Amino acid sequence: MKFIVNYRNFIPIREGLESSGYTVYENLWNPTDEQLQDCDGYLLDMYDAMKRPWDTLRLKSRLRQRRIPLIGWNRDAPWNKGAKRRRLWWFRKLRVLDIYMAHSLQGAAAFTSAAHYLPNAAWVARYNLAGRTLDELRDSQRYRYDVSFVGTLDAQKYPEFTERAKFFAELERRLTGFGVSMWFRHGKNMPLKDQIELIQRSRINLNFGAACDDGPEKSWGLPERCYGVPACGGFLLSETREHAARDFDIGKEWVDFSSMEDCVGKVRHYLANFPEVRAIAEQAHRRVLREHTYEHRARTMVAAAREWKARAQSRAAPAD
Repeated sequence: MKFIVNYRNFIPIREGLESSGYTVYENLWNPTDEQLQDCDGYLLDMYDAMKRPWDTLRLKSRLRQRRIPLIGWNRDAPWNKGAKRRRLWWFRKLRVLDIYMAHSLQGAAAFTSAAHYLPNAAWVARYNLAGRTLDELRDSQRYRYDVSFVGTLDAQKYPEFTERAKFFAELERRLTGFGVSMWFRHGKNMPLKDQIELIQRSRINLNFGAACDDGPEKSWGLPERCYGVPACGGFLLSETREHAARDFDIGKEWVDFSSMEDCVGKVRHYLANFPEVRAIAEQAHRRVLREHTYEHRARTMVAAAREWKARAQSRAAPAD
């Protein structure tokens, strides 16, 4: 079994496909006939495809001849701020993709009449309990911080995160008055082991904002940390996200806030109810390992590709 992944060296999905028994070829714009033989699908980075229209259309023609679906996975939906408008226009107009998958289904109809929800996930080869146990994380004395966040906070360099930077500055001001210990830092180059240590030493890990929110309205999709934090055993308190109910049991595996006042109130509530925090964190951890790893995403992609191929073969079969 073969799959081609031309997706900017995104290791998690390659590992996920390999775990399903696939031989994965990467970054091929002109695959050989041998590489295309018995190939179940071709995952293409949409941004690269938009920049190379003729290469993309030639590739699509070759794949169509062999009934291999061209798949796009949009992890920047719905606004795709990195794509120039004219490139996005032709890509949508020509309906280049055979299968469109996205972490947010906003605007999906512009790409295809049949979109698939494919959210982000936990890269468990990196984000995991790291030798700790859930029992250890029930010890309230092991925690160093009440609340933490690590992520892009440099609004000057990354203007798409301006609202996030403002939010955490104001939240820090408000929580300081309640004696809450906090760690809010720009952590672009933070070592992995330090990230996991911070998650596991914080009673509450926050999520607010994402680059794909930089548009007329907030993206419905969940950032990777919404899966990575629970994978490490951490408790996540997130802003509201439309698609959260697709992936978690609200109130039992997922807790969110709708405003600054709600966030402050939830922080104070959960700091005063540590057993409840750990019960939710453990249920979220189990849900992530059960359904939300990149191995699961790879299997979903494979199933969609095989369904597409079966339909294509059925249409091509001669009538009796």
